[in-house]
Amino acid sequence: MMIQRLTLSTAIAAALLALSACGDKPQEMTGAGVKQDGASFQGVGSSQYAQSGWKPGDKTSWEQQLKSRAQYGQNDYTRMTK
Repeated sequence: MMIQRLTLSTAIAAALLALSACGDKPQEMTGAGVKQDGASFQGVGSSQYAQSGWKPGDKTSWEQQLKSRAQYGQNDYTRMTK
């Protein structure tokens, strides 16, 4: 008798768990809450973390900063030979 109750309560709990997934709302990217990012070189305004020589909104200075950073700041081969 006890095993039958345990089996029945387990089956009911599993059924309730399976049916609870049916209550999800659809998640679509067309809603009003979607934020579109701007171009990276536009920046966020003045910041203490901005590299000197970079002008927010200037795409060529942004690309130049990325090139110099990749060559001198993140290239271990050139850093180790100095």
